Amino acid sequence: MFDYLLTAEQLRLRDEVRDLVRSVPRQMILDMDADKIEFPKEFLREAARRNLLGCRYPRALGGREMDWATACMVCEEVGVLGYIFGCVFGVGAELVCDAIVQHGTEEQKQKYVAPLLRGELFAAECLTEPRGGSDFFGTTTRAEDRGDHFVLNGQKRFIVGGTVADYFLVYARTDPAAEPHKGISCFVVDRTPGVKTKYIYGLMGSRGGGACRLSLEDVRVPKENLLGRLHGGRAVFDTMMVPERLGTAAMTIGAARPALEVATEYTTKRKAFGQVINRFEGVSFQIAEAAMLLDASRAMTYTTARAIPAGLPDGRVRRLVSETKKFVTESCQKVAHNAMQVMGGIGYTNVFPVERIVRDLRLASIWTGSNEVMSMIAASEWYREHREMRAAGKTRDPEPDAAEAEAAEEKVYE
Repeated sequence: MFDYLLTAEQLRLRDEVRDLVRSVPRQMILDMDADKIEFPKEFLREAARRNLLGCRYPRALGGREMDWATACMVCEEVGVLGYIFGCVFGVGAELVCDAIVQHGTEEQKQKYVAPLLRGELFAAECLTEPRGGSDFFGTTTRAEDRGDHFVLNGQKRFIVGGTVADYFLVYARTDPAAEPHKGISCFVVDRTPGVKTKYIYGLMGSRGGGACRLSLEDVRVPKENLLGRLHGGRAVFDTMMVPERLGTAAMTIGAARPALEVATEYTTKRKAFGQVINRFEGVSFQIAEAAMLLDASRAMTYTTARAIPAGLPDGRVRRLVSETKKFVTESCQKVAHNAMQVMGGIGYTNVFPVERIVRDLRLASIWTGSNEVMSMIAASEWYREHREMRAAGKTRDPEPDAAEAEAAEEKVYE
């Protein structure tokens, strides 16, 4: 995040996060990419020891009671280690906690949030099912009401941190007869008999995050572990999509930064045709574009972070968050592409980390809602916002501002 937009307190926290990032050994990054480390438990425990998890949450639970812009700054700095570090940090410190802090009881917060922020527990969020991810409300996982408890059956997949999680945030259908978005509930599910996880994916990149398939077989969940209202899972989901997608944008900026830095250093030293290659416009213009895209991504992320607590209509917040997630992730993928392009063949090898960054960042435009879904949300909310603004007379009608505006016979719509 731009340092001149941060307060003194935020800058101190940024330096704390950078110190954490510097403490992570190179071998951990290499071993995660090689799938030798299934999940970086020690990294999250160290972050917790330094009180760096959950900076937006109440101090009574172990947070720092800071704002959305601060959380985005933290996510960017953690992402510098690699995209998967941002993923595992965000799932535990932002997503699962956010749902419980916003929708949970005091007992749930003390039982699940406080120990997670202390690094004593690990958690995972369970959205995607084998039948699909974007069709979230079509979930087939079922929860049957048995009086004092529910019984859950179903499967989830691509669950980051699932192999080590002590508890899971699970959405399941509780009213099969209701409309899809009205019959889902959210549960906090402890790792108990019947909860089975399997680390089975050979991922292209972003490895070492404990991504797994989760099976729920007659899992008994006490009534007190229902999160929010019965059949009220949509309310939890809607609030979760804000930190999930905005956090994704912020950490993607951090993960792309090293690619630009490596390429900048390389093109400053590498010579061809008798001169340093950053003297060639074909090279320097690509570096300039990458720097511009990162700056634009930060500006959009920061603006959206400031918009969330500003009391805007929910639809406008959804649009801004969706636009930010799409723009930033695609821009950062272009940053990594440009870095590899100007480095040539050596950028395609593991002599430099750029090839790993390219692989890792490919996930950014797929997970937490594909960018096609982001476009769909942005389009829907923009059209609605436009209609409402026009109906309320809050905008000037620009259509008459043309020389032949009255040529009605030329305005053919059918």
